[in-house]
Amino acid sequence: MEEIEVSSWLTLDALKNEAEIEEIVGDLQSGHFQSVFCVIEDDFLELLYSDSASNYLRRYDDKEEFQLAIEKRKEEFGEALYNEDRIFEEFNETDEDYDYDEDSENY
Repeated sequence: MEEIEVSSWLTLDALKNEAEIEEIVGDLQSGHFQSVFCVIEDDFLELLYSDSASNYLRRYDDKEEFQLAIEKRKEEFGEALYNEDRIFEEFNETDEDYDYDEDSENY
């Protein structure tokens, strides 16, 4: 990964307008950072906007590193996806979880 500090959002906006956007993580309205993950030709880029720190342009070496960065940023910004199967299994209650008599009229 290569990283360059960028002082202006206009520079990041110019790149964003020319890129194919893959993912946007974070929100400047509710947080202090927003990462725009995009592709220009063969370059995998992250445009990191910040209202409280430096802005950055990051270039990733390959698609795998790019995807890992997206997942990492989601975790940092609290947007990581839950493992729905695990959540379902943990909270899926079946009749077997309760010890009651099937013939009983009072539950």
